[in-house]
Formats: sequence, structure tokens, C-alpha cells
Amino acid sequence: MAVLTTPPPQRRRRNVPWRTMAGLLPALLVGAWMAGHWSVVADGGRDLLSAHRGWLVAALAATGLGWVANALARQGTVHERLPAVRLVVTQFAATAAGQLAPAGIGASAVNLRFLRNHGLPLMRTSAALALYSLAESISRVTLLLVLLVAFPHALHTAGMLPGRTGMVLVAVIASAVLAGAVAVLASMRRVRDAVRGFVVSAVADMRSLHARPSRAIALWGGSLAFPVLQAASMAAVAMALDMPVPAVHVGIAYLAATCLAAVIPSPGGIGSVDAALALALVAAGSPTATAASAVLGFRIVTVWLPLVPAAVALSALIRRKVL
Repeated sequence: MAVLTTPPPQRRRRNVPWRTMAGLLPALLVGAWMAGHWSVVADGGRDLLSAHRGWLVAALAATGLGWVANALARQGTVHERLPAVRLVVTQFAATAAGQLAPAGIGASAVNLRFLRNHGLPLMRTSAALALYSLAESISRVTLLLVLLVAFPHALHTAGMLPGRTGMVLVAVIASAVLAGAVAVLASMRRVRDAVRGFVVSAVADMRSLHARPSRAIALWGGSLAFPVLQAASMAAVAMALDMPVPAVHVGIAYLAATCLAAVIPSPGGIGSVDAALALALVAAGSPTATAASAVLGFRIVTVWLPLVPAAVALSALIRRKVL
């Protein structure tokens, strides 16, 4: 008679949760990015060792307040009340994501996940992101124009801007891109209908939000405070390095550089913003070497120094299902 034996129980494999892996990914990517840019970080760090510490602390403070202003503006894009602390931490974490994707895509993706996990439908979430981008762009450009009217001689652009032929070429290229986008929308009915539906929904949300003074103040107040604080941080770094340029002129140079570099998408603005900022600081009257040191110092204070803790915060938010 055969004896029936029970097979030994098999050990179950422990699968690593995907959220744990996703939580580690930002830290790994930031670590690789830092390793690839270490020589630049080290050069800038040596310049800052001899800088005035008080001005550097002021630059760090302005950078930190910028995340608060960013969170305030984000709250102004939705009717729902968002958890304030988590919203600010999300803006801090988006600093790391913003360095890994061009044109603010990383930061937008982080805020998209945050809003979606707080119950907002995709259409309204997308409209909120678009409204934030619009308000921040309008505030930045308006601030720059007001300051240029108040300080018309802040930037010495003679010989630095393209001539008439170059300006015409830029205008032709921009017109061609715009015409191409219009042609694509006109020829693709699904895309056209989707864009029309999105615009209608976004306009309706914008009207309803502006009917609530608290949301309108949060949106436009935060959108205006953010570039002001960024410009203040740049000015503080310039003062720390004894740049022979008035602080307000440095702020104007920063705003002009960021507006110019917005048309050239790059991860975190690295490359496009740096080149435009160095050029703008020279146009404001700074020596070339001091301008280069100031750009590196500004990058360290606003991006590279917070990068690792921001990546840790991003990983923690993913593991805790906030994102």
C-alpha cells in the first residue's frame, strides 16, 4: 500500500513592493546626476568658501520661502483645501524631480500625482497645473517689465542682443512653430476636441476660483512672491561675492535670464538658464569671472545643496503614498 506524503511547503518569495523601488529611484538618479556634475559643484563650493556667510544665509532663507510661495500658489489653483505641510514638502521634493526632466515636467508630474491622490479628477488636475504655469509666467514677465520701466538702465545690452536680421529670424521661427501647432489642431479632430474640452474646463475653473478672494489672492500672491524670492536669492549670492552691481539690477538680470531661457527646455534649466543668467549679469555690469562664480553659487544654494534632502523627501512621499 502506497504511503501518501505531503510535499514540504515551499517558501514564498518576498516581492519587493513597487513603491519601495519607486521610492529609491529618485535618490539613485540624483546620486548619479551629482556624480556627473561633481567637478562643477566643487568649483562653485570653493568660490563660496570665501563669500560673506550672512548673505548666503539670506539666499538660503529666500530659497526656502520660495517653496512656501509655490505651495500657496498651488493651493490657489483648486477649490479643495489641501494639507498645508504636505503641500510645502511636495514643492520641496519637486526640486529633485525638476532636475531630472526638462521644462519643469518633473515638478509638474510630482504635483499632478499629489493632486490626483487627493481625489481631484484628471481634467481638473491638468487645468490646475496649466493655471499655475500661466499665473507664474504672467507674474514673472509683469514684474520684469515693471522693474525695467523703473530702472531702464539696469541692463547694458548694446552689442549683446541679435541685430535686426537675427530678431526677424527668431520671429519667423516662432511664427512657423505656432502655425504648425494650429495646423495640427485643425487637421486632427480628436486632438482639437480634446483641446477644446480642456480649455473650456480650465476657463470655467479659473472663473470659479477667481470668484473666491482667498483662492485668487493665494494664486496671484504666491505666483508673484515666487520670482521675487528667486531674484532676491540671486541678489544675495551676488552680494556675498562682492559683485559690483546694485542688488535690484541683479534681480532684473535674473528675471530677464529666466524669461529668455524659458524657450529652451533643459533639465532644471541647467545650461539654458545658466548661460542666459551669466550673460544677463555681464549686461548688468558684472565682471565675467564674478558673474560665472555667482551663477555657480546660485546653483549650489538653490539646487545642489537641497538636492539630496529633496530626493529623500520625494522617496518618502512615494513610500507613504502621498504621491
